[in-house]
Amino acid sequence: MDSLDQIALTGLTVFGRHGVYDHERENGQEFTVDLQLSLSLEQAAATDDVRDTVHYGELAEKVAAVVAGEPVDLIETLASRIADVALEDQRVQFVTVTVHKPHAPIPLTFTDVAVSVHRGRRPAALEDITA
Repeated sequence: MDSLDQIALTGLTVFGRHGVYDHERENGQEFTVDLQLSLSLEQAAATDDVRDTVHYGELAEKVAAVVAGEPVDLIETLASRIADVALEDQRVQFVTVTVHKPHAPIPLTFTDVAVSVHRGRRPAALEDITA
Protein backbone atom coordinates (compact mmCIF):
# COMPACT_ATOMS: atom_id res chain seq x y z
CA MET A 1 0.00 0.00 0.00
CA ASP A 2 1.20 3.50 -0.74
CA SER A 3 1.91 5.89 2.08
CA LEU A 4 -0.95 7.88 3.54
CA ASP A 5 -0.60 11.61 3.12
CA GLN A 6 -2.96 14.37 4.22
CA ILE A 7 -5.18 16.97 2.64
CA ALA A 8 -6.74 19.42 5.09
CA LEU A 9 -9.63 21.79 4.42
CA THR A 10 -10.28 24.01 7.42
CA GLY A 11 -12.68 26.77 8.26
CA LEU A 12 -15.31 26.12 5.59
CA THR A 13 -18.19 28.25 6.87
CA VAL A 14 -21.69 27.61 5.56
CA PHE A 15 -25.17 28.72 6.64
CA GLY A 16 -27.42 25.85 7.71
CA ARG A 17 -30.60 25.13 9.65
CA HIS A 18 -29.52 22.31 11.95
CA GLY A 19 -30.51 21.90 15.55
CA VAL A 20 -32.93 20.36 17.99
CA TYR A 21 -34.93 23.54 18.58
CA ASP A 22 -37.49 25.02 16.19
CA HIS A 23 -35.84 28.44 16.30
CA GLU A 24 -32.55 26.91 15.10
CA ARG A 25 -34.31 25.50 12.07
CA GLU A 26 -36.26 28.71 11.42
CA ASN A 27 -33.43 31.21 11.89
CA GLY A 28 -30.46 29.06 10.92
CA GLN A 29 -26.84 29.87 11.71
CA GLU A 30 -23.32 29.47 10.40
CA PHE A 31 -21.49 26.18 10.84
CA THR A 32 -17.78 25.74 10.27
CA VAL A 33 -16.33 22.49 8.97
CA ASP A 34 -12.79 21.14 9.10
CA LEU A 35 -11.79 18.03 7.15
CA GLN A 36 -8.62 16.02 7.17
CA LEU A 37 -8.32 13.39 4.45
CA SER A 38 -5.79 10.55 4.52
CA LEU A 39 -4.82 9.19 1.12
CA SER A 40 -1.79 8.57 -1.03
CA LEU A 41 -0.66 11.65 -2.92
CA GLU A 42 2.26 9.92 -4.65
CA GLN A 43 0.52 9.67 -8.04
CA ALA A 44 -0.62 13.29 -7.96
CA ALA A 45 2.87 14.45 -7.02
CA ALA A 46 4.38 12.39 -9.83
CA THR A 47 1.96 13.52 -12.55
CA ASP A 48 1.21 17.05 -11.30
CA ASP A 49 -2.36 16.40 -12.46
CA VAL A 50 -5.39 17.41 -10.40
CA ARG A 51 -7.22 14.32 -11.69
CA ASP A 52 -4.85 12.20 -9.59
CA THR A 53 -5.91 13.73 -6.28
CA VAL A 54 -9.00 14.90 -4.44
CA HIS A 55 -10.00 18.23 -5.93
CA TYR A 56 -10.52 20.13 -2.70
CA GLY A 57 -12.52 22.88 -4.41
CA GLU A 58 -15.05 20.34 -5.63
CA LEU A 59 -15.08 18.63 -2.24
CA ALA A 60 -15.74 21.98 -0.55
CA GLU A 61 -18.77 22.49 -2.82
CA LYS A 62 -20.15 19.05 -1.94
CA VAL A 63 -19.63 19.64 1.79
CA ALA A 64 -21.28 23.06 1.56
CA ALA A 65 -24.28 21.46 -0.13
CA VAL A 66 -24.64 19.02 2.79
CA VAL A 67 -24.43 21.80 5.39
CA ALA A 68 -26.86 24.03 3.49
CA GLY A 69 -29.12 21.08 2.69
CA GLU A 70 -31.54 18.92 4.63
CA PRO A 71 -31.65 19.93 8.31
CA VAL A 72 -30.72 17.44 11.02
CA ASP A 73 -31.09 17.65 14.77
CA LEU A 74 -27.52 16.80 15.71
CA ILE A 75 -24.17 18.02 14.44
CA GLU A 76 -23.06 14.43 15.02
CA THR A 77 -25.36 13.42 12.15
CA LEU A 78 -24.15 16.32 10.02
CA ALA A 79 -20.50 15.36 10.57
CA SER A 80 -21.24 11.75 9.64
CA ARG A 81 -22.98 12.81 6.42
CA ILE A 82 -20.00 14.97 5.50
CA ALA A 83 -17.64 12.06 6.16
CA ASP A 84 -19.72 9.92 3.80
CA VAL A 85 -19.30 12.55 1.07
CA ALA A 86 -15.52 12.62 1.55
CA LEU A 87 -15.33 8.82 1.39
CA GLU A 88 -17.17 8.75 -1.94
CA ASP A 89 -13.73 9.23 -3.50
CA GLN A 90 -12.21 5.74 -3.35
CA ARG A 91 -8.71 7.18 -2.88
CA VAL A 92 -9.63 8.55 0.54
CA GLN A 93 -8.78 5.93 3.15
CA PHE A 94 -9.66 7.89 6.30
CA VAL A 95 -11.35 11.18 7.06
CA THR A 96 -11.74 13.27 10.17
CA VAL A 97 -14.59 15.76 10.08
CA THR A 98 -15.11 18.42 12.72
CA VAL A 99 -18.31 20.47 12.69
CA HIS A 100 -18.21 23.65 14.76
CA LYS A 101 -21.41 25.26 16.01
CA PRO A 102 -20.16 28.50 17.58
CA HIS A 103 -23.67 29.91 18.03
CA ALA A 104 -25.20 26.90 19.76
CA PRO A 105 -28.12 27.79 22.02
CA ILE A 106 -26.24 27.62 25.32
CA PRO A 107 -27.15 30.32 27.86
CA LEU A 108 -23.53 30.69 29.02
CA THR A 109 -20.43 32.31 27.61
CA PHE A 110 -18.48 29.89 25.41
CA THR A 111 -16.30 30.04 22.33
CA ASP A 112 -17.33 26.99 20.36
CA VAL A 113 -19.05 23.63 20.39
CA ALA A 114 -17.61 21.06 18.02
CA VAL A 115 -18.07 17.40 17.19
CA SER A 116 -15.46 15.32 15.39
CA VAL A 117 -16.01 12.00 13.67
CA HIS A 118 -13.33 9.68 12.30
CA ARG A 119 -14.30 7.38 9.45
CA GLY A 120 -12.36 5.02 7.23
CA ARG A 121 -12.63 2.23 4.78
CA ARG A 122 -12.91 -1.32 5.96
CA PRO A 123 -9.98 -3.42 4.79
CA ALA A 124 -10.91 -5.49 1.74
CA ALA A 125 -10.21 -8.74 3.65
CA LEU A 126 -12.87 -7.82 6.24
CA GLU A 127 -15.39 -6.95 3.56
CA ASP A 128 -14.85 -10.37 1.95
CA ILE A 129 -15.50 -12.08 5.30
CA THR A 130 -18.67 -10.12 6.12
CA ALA A 131 -20.15 -10.22 2.60
